[in-house]
Amino acid sequence: MKRLFDFVVALCALLTLLPVIIVVAALIRFKLGSPILFTQNRPGLNGDIFKMMKFRTMLDAKDKQGNLLPDDQRMTKFGSFLRSTSLDELPGLFNVLKGDMSLVGPRPLLVQYLPLYNKEQARRHNVRPGITGWAQVNGRNAISWEQKFELDVWYVNNQSMWLDLKILLLTVKKVFIRDGINADGHVTIEPFKGSNND
Repeated sequence: MKRLFDFVVALCALLTLLPVIIVVAALIRFKLGSPILFTQNRPGLNGDIFKMMKFRTMLDAKDKQGNLLPDDQRMTKFGSFLRSTSLDELPGLFNVLKGDMSLVGPRPLLVQYLPLYNKEQARRHNVRPGITGWAQVNGRNAISWEQKFELDVWYVNNQSMWLDLKILLLTVKKVFIRDGINADGHVTIEPFKGSNND
C-alpha cells in the first residue's frame, strides 16, 4: 500500500507541478548556471546506495587551491529561497517513482555517516528514506543529530499510512511558515561526527 501510494501521489504531483519545475529549472540555469540538478550518492533502504536528485541551490565557487568554499559563502538568496520553500526537493519525486525513496521516511544522509551510526541509529535504514519525515516536521535542522535520529527510529517503529498522511500535512504547514530550516550558525546543519553512546 505504501509503495502504491508513493507512486500514485508522486506521479500526480509531478504532472501537476510540471510548470513550476520548468520555471525553477530555468531560473537556476539563469542565476546559478549549470548543472541544474544536484545529484549525490546517498544510502537508502538497508543502506543500499542510490543517486539522490535535488535542484541545485549553491554556487560552485572555489578557493585558490580548487576546493569548494564553505556552504555559507556559496549560498545565494535565490538558493536560500529554494531551500526555505522546499522547491529544491521537487526532483526527489523522480526518486520516489524509481523506488529509491518514499514520500515519507528518514531523510537520506551522507554516505560517510554510515560507519558513525550506533546500532539503534542505523535502524533508520530499515525503511526507504523520504522526501519528508517525522524529524523534518519536528524541528528539521534546528534540532540535534541525536534528537533527529531518535525521531527517525520512532518513525520506523510506528510507521503507518495515517502517520504518513499526518506528516505530509504537517510538511505543507512547515513549508508555509518556513520553520527549522537552518541550525544556529550554519546554512543547514553542522556535519554529523558520531554519537557518544554505542
